[in-house]
Amino acid sequence: MKKNTLILVCFCASLVAPQLQAQTDVAGANPGDTEVTEASMKMQTPPPISGESYPTAGSGQERSNYLNGGLIFTTAYSDNTLTSANGNAVSDVSYSIWPTIAIDETTSRLHSVISYNPGFTFYQRTSNRNESDQNLNLNFQYRLSPHVTVSFQDGFRKSSSVFNQPGLASSVPVSGSGQAPIVTVVAPVADMLSNTGNTGITYQFAANEMIGASGTFTNLHYLDPSQVGGLGDSSSLGGSAFYSYRVSRRHYVGGTYRFQRFLMFPSGSAQNETQTHTISIFYTFYVKPTLSFSVSGGPQYSDIEQPTFPTTRSWTPAFTASFGWQRRHTNFAGNYTRIVSGGGGLLGTYHSNTVSTTFQWQVARTWSISGSGNYAIYKNATPFSFATSQGGHSISGTASLHHTLTQHLSAEAGYTRLHQSFDNISFVTVSPDTNREYISLSYQFTRPLGR
Repeated sequence: MKKNTLILVCFCASLVAPQLQAQTDVAGANPGDTEVTEASMKMQTPPPISGESYPTAGSGQERSNYLNGGLIFTTAYSDNTLTSANGNAVSDVSYSIWPTIAIDETTSRLHSVISYNPGFTFYQRTSNRNESDQNLNLNFQYRLSPHVTVSFQDGFRKSSSVFNQPGLASSVPVSGSGQAPIVTVVAPVADMLSNTGNTGITYQFAANEMIGASGTFTNLHYLDPSQVGGLGDSSSLGGSAFYSYRVSRRHYVGGTYRFQRFLMFPSGSAQNETQTHTISIFYTFYVKPTLSFSVSGGPQYSDIEQPTFPTTRSWTPAFTASFGWQRRHTNFAGNYTRIVSGGGGLLGTYHSNTVSTTFQWQVARTWSISGSGNYAIYKNATPFSFATSQGGHSISGTASLHHTLTQHLSAEAGYTRLHQSFDNISFVTVSPDTNREYISLSYQFTRPLGR
């Protein structure tokens, strides 16, 4: 019933929005202020409700209407590629080749970004893990009218390792909204398919008021369950609706309702299902157009169903705090989230507390450094369910140094450290730590579009 209601709300908003116009002046501005233009009247969509990640590049690196292509070669050494028959971690060297292509195009109504990175990874010792990789990302924003915008984002990935992607340190997404991670426990090398998508509509029905709705989905599938003992496939589907009010040019407040349904599929067992309903209020402070702080919080209701166990229902607090800072040669983003969620490969439902950060800094004309970090604690929300893990924690970080050699040629070196502690996860119990060093060489070219 809730799903049908959400669909009806989105459909009605898309029908009536083009005929409605914004009203009154921007909060905090005088009626005769010449700076109150159409552009200044347009409200921003604060991070707690946008469903998008903070930018991962400095504002001086952003561009539109271009075609970007190239080739990336990476070699990496990992001390924990897999676990041998005697229980010891196996180290290995891998080689990856990534052709890349991206199109960023902007028109008066549509902004579209499409990137595709197929790849091929070869392992020196464990050649049976050789893999062809796929990485496709779509991002569309279409302005139906001056005050109505629809958006769609989707990311598909086929890979043998979560570490195996170009620009690992600077590509980790940090969101301003409390969303469950698509991967909770990291298998150093595991063939998997993952997909995550978000679609939404926003309608600014007055100069300082906006409403909107969105839908999200994720899917995680391990192609070879024997590589990930203790983990399983999972998927999620959700929807949300929000109201946002601009108190002044820098201050936004509002409320949101979010529904999510998580499905977990233990190998050879019946599926586990978790439904959550979250009502929260949010506040966003735009110190500058490129610097913002956001907080949101409220009650979360969870309904957990597991085979052979009674249904578990509970109310718990949900909270998210985030910030994003973007300058010409620097960006920094951080997020803390406390929610009840399921999926991510870890079977069961968990109280999760996660902290994520990412940064990029161009220290000189041809030199830049990037980094990302994540810390997470998971505690089983159904402690009497012995069929699932009781939880655990993980901490990871990546740092890299990037150097531009010529106009089209650049090099990067980086290091990743991962520590995990989870019970009932065999490969984590035997080998909880992973250290990975890599070097990559890339050739890139850029061509303007429409010129």
